[in-house]
Amino acid sequence: MSTSETLSIGTAREPEAEPAPRGHRRKGGGKWGRALRRDWQLYSLAVLPLLFFVIFRYLPMLGNIIAFRKFEPGGSIFGEEWVGLRYVKMFLNDPTFWNVFTNTLILGALTLIFCFPLPIVLALLLNEVRRRALKRFLQSVSYLPHFLSVVIVAGLVMQMTAVDGPINALLSYLGSEKISFMQDPDWFRTIYVSSEVWQTVGWGTILYLAALTTIDDQLYEAARMDGASRLRQVWHVTLPGIRPTAVTLLILNIGTFMAVGFEKVFLLYNPLTYPTADVISTYLYRMGLEASNFSYAAAIGLFEALVGLVLILSANVISRRTVGTSLW
Repeated sequence: MSTSETLSIGTAREPEAEPAPRGHRRKGGGKWGRALRRDWQLYSLAVLPLLFFVIFRYLPMLGNIIAFRKFEPGGSIFGEEWVGLRYVKMFLNDPTFWNVFTNTLILGALTLIFCFPLPIVLALLLNEVRRRALKRFLQSVSYLPHFLSVVIVAGLVMQMTAVDGPINALLSYLGSEKISFMQDPDWFRTIYVSSEVWQTVGWGTILYLAALTTIDDQLYEAARMDGASRLRQVWHVTLPGIRPTAVTLLILNIGTFMAVGFEKVFLLYNPLTYPTADVISTYLYRMGLEASNFSYAAAIGLFEALVGLVLILSANVISRRTVGTSLW
């Protein structure tokens, strides 16, 4: 055998492996299988939250079918007979519903106007405090109301605004007449929004303070070198730095615009303040649980959810096109 033949035989390539047939998956499930095996402890932490949302958020959605079916207590959980848009037409033609709907819009708008920008302002003010001890004290004082239950907050509000409470005592001392705050419908919105501001503004600063720490200090240094005042630095450096966080929270707040806090309204209102205090959630409670008109309440609840969905989708699109920041 010649030398050239020997070299050709020694350098002969081995036959290439045949490609795996289409649809064949590698052992272990591919990328997702490897990630699951590697980080199974982290994925296991998501099991309980997922179960919570499935059981208490997604499965109850099946009950919306009774908005289009006649439901009778003791019968089928999905209603007895199909009635179409009967209950939708009922609440659309109900003057009480539209009064409740208007109250919900007004309370939601007032809560958004006051409770959304104030945490930003408070975060900016706290960011300017240089003494660490004073800053921690102010943060703790502003956070504390958030940890009080709604029942305690409602009790404090009722005690403060009672006829013989401290506010009326101060009014009497100043020579003014006492005011029945909790029986006067004109005062309910002021009381509700004020209590919301006191309870939520301090807690809302946490995310903004965290966002402030991500802003590069070199931007402030460059602004100072250009002669920018402290106010100019806040306007041109700080606010743009926290804009993505602010926009995200604004979209989320708009999404919950219609869901005005049921607990606080339910604890504070009474039949005398229904003209301004009654909102969709409390109206649903009275119609569904007290009057046992579950199909009518389901139709109103479905309408409320659809309005909230339209609001959050619209806010997300507008934010993406104007600011360039959105949830998705």
